[in-house]
Amino acid sequence: MTDHTLSEAEYDAVTDAAAHWCMRLHANDCTEQERQAFEQWRDAHPLHAFEYEAMLEIWDVADDLPRPEPVVPLVRPQPEKAWRRLGIAAAVCALALPLAGYGGWHLGWVPNAYQHFEATDNVRTVTLNDGSQVELNLGSELTYSNFKDQRQVTLKKGEAFFSVSHDTRHPFVVKAAEGRIRVTGTQFNVWMYEDQVKVSLIEGSVLVSSNDDLPGDGLRLDPAMQASYRHGDFIPRISQTYDNDSSLAWRQGKLVLDNLALNDALPLINRYLDKPLMVADNSTGSIHIGG
Repeated sequence: MTDHTLSEAEYDAVTDAAAHWCMRLHANDCTEQERQAFEQWRDAHPLHAFEYEAMLEIWDVADDLPRPEPVVPLVRPQPEKAWRRLGIAAAVCALALPLAGYGGWHLGWVPNAYQHFEATDNVRTVTLNDGSQVELNLGSELTYSNFKDQRQVTLKKGEAFFSVSHDTRHPFVVKAAEGRIRVTGTQFNVWMYEDQVKVSLIEGSVLVSSNDDLPGDGLRLDPAMQASYRHGDFIPRISQTYDNDSSLAWRQGKLVLDNLALNDALPLINRYLDKPLMVADNSTGSIHIGG
């Protein structure tokens, strides 16, 4: 998105402001007054909101970079020199970024390709930079980053069916909620609602971990198996899928509820609703529905 009524300097100023607000809103000492000021700035022009969203995507990728130890300054700098220091820092960063990007790629810190996809009102099929195909269910969002040692997808919300191009040297990793799914080439489906995740394997094999911080590669799934986990699970729950399994019905535009307890059906339904439904009590939640 560009605004041709703005000069290059004005556009750069918007980008700089977006970077500033991105840093302030992620800071521990960000005040309520600052948040209100940010909202006023963001809502003042569509370009402001667009540039801020772009900064957020860059921030997400930067989460994969190693963090240096903080250095405590020995002398408090004089306030009147703040803008001069900022200008010098910006110049240094401009010179250092190309070298950092080149070195970061070879060290496995920085991706050489980044993609962002969303499906709003319709199912959408996209092709990732590595040639893998992904079908996104409506209301779904993911990002793709290609690192030197792995291909990484982050499922931010919704559901996606993956047909992964085979590459044993560069594993394909999907991060969903707190867990991850690791493959080299296969077909599988990932459904996510809040902190709940279900992985259904169609072809090949995958390794599923319920917590990305835990050691080990996770539990292995073979075709016709499903793994599920949610916040706090130490290991995923493994189950068998059958010929009448309806977990992929969304690819044909259907939502199938086959003799499910209302407590189990609501997460499947609520993913499509702006305002989620809730059960009144446990007895209501145990009622089985289908359709």
